[in-house]
Parts: sequence; C-alpha cells; structure tokens
Amino acid sequence: QVRLVESGGGLVQPGGSLRLSCAVSGNSLSRSSMGWYRQAPGKEREWVADITGGSVTYSDSVKGRFTISRDDAKNTVYLQMNSLKPKDAAVYYCNAFWIWKGNYWGQGTQVTVSS
Repeated sequence: QVRLVESGGGLVQPGGSLRLSCAVSGNSLSRSSMGWYRQAPGKEREWVADITGGSVTYSDSVKGRFTISRDDAKNTVYLQMNSLKPKDAAVYYCNAFWIWKGNYWGQGTQVTVSS
C-alpha cells in the first residue's frame, strides 16, 4: 500500500524559509512523477511544482523562490521554500503518480506565513 507522509510545515515570518519533506512508502520513487500542491482556505487546490526524473517545473507564483528535489535512495521528495510570503500560506500536499499504479496524495502539512 502506497503511503505519502508530509512534514516540515510550520509558522514562519515573511521572508523566511521552510523545507517540506514527503516520505513515500509502499513503492519506489523511481519512474514516478512527484509534485507539490497547496490549498489555502476557501480556495481550490493549486499545483506548485513537480519533478519527473531530472525535469522540474514550477508555477509562476513560486518560480525563483521554491526548489523541488528528490532523493530516490531515501524515497523522499523535498520542497525548499525561500522568501516566503503571506500568500504562500496553505496546506501543502505531496502527490505521487506512476503510470501503472495511479495517483496518490499525502495528508498535507500546514504552512503559515505571518509576522
């Protein structure tokens, strides 16, 4: 059974940094597409970034501030978030997709950006 567990969220001041982690169990990360999404109160879930093999893409709202990476040996995906803004506050979700296995989500981790 595939399980994704996010961690690393918390309260940070504007301009600060956080590093989110997504630990995957039940299947290897190899040949997966991994992504981060976020959902703020009253808003729809939005895509933030994804990584497939060595290829990464970012939403315009986080480009230049966030970095997604993966360590297949540790079966973990990361999201380094720098220069955080109040509008980045949301629950952040990890997503894993394998063509032969389907789509999986973590339970989310809360990020609060406030002074």
